[in-house]
Amino acid sequence: MAQNAPNTVVLAEDEMSLYLQATTMRVYAPKGQTPIIRADPGRAKTSFYGTLDLTTGRDVVTQSATMNAQATAQHLQHILDTYPARPLLLFWDRAPWHSGQPIRDLLAANPRLEIMLFPVAAPDENPQEHVWKDTRRTVSHNHSVPRLPPLADQVVHHLTAHTFVSSFLDRYGFNAICPMFK
Repeated sequence: MAQNAPNTVVLAEDEMSLYLQATTMRVYAPKGQTPIIRADPGRAKTSFYGTLDLTTGRDVVTQSATMNAQATAQHLQHILDTYPARPLLLFWDRAPWHSGQPIRDLLAANPRLEIMLFPVAAPDENPQEHVWKDTRRTVSHNHSVPRLPPLADQVVHHLTAHTFVSSFLDRYGFNAICPMFK
């Protein structure tokens, strides 16, 4: 059981969709020089799976055209490949694409990956949600990128080039008691 292993990697996972349509937020501009935010009439989008290592702040990201059980299983495999031979404890929500035969098959074949569910309707408990918020503020709010692929590349770059601090483990006493078991 991953929870009992001293070298367990504790992770939090979530997904987000990115549209070419810019989201807006308040900005300062010189008086009389209102910034112009381009409005894209289409609904082009891409999706991302993100998994935050709650100890290091490193994010493992997978871009996907859709969110379904098969894409979720591929992201889980990416996580397993990122942390070979280490027990993994993954917190995630109850999204419909977190179940299905591809997920059951992957979990059965990889007992070192253990899943724990966040409470129902509690997105603020998930540290990956805060990573998405930072990424949107940095990359996709008020952007003027004319095509989705370069914007998606900027999202991936932001996620992989930065670390994201989370107090999740401290809130539940993990960092206080974990050294006692090493």
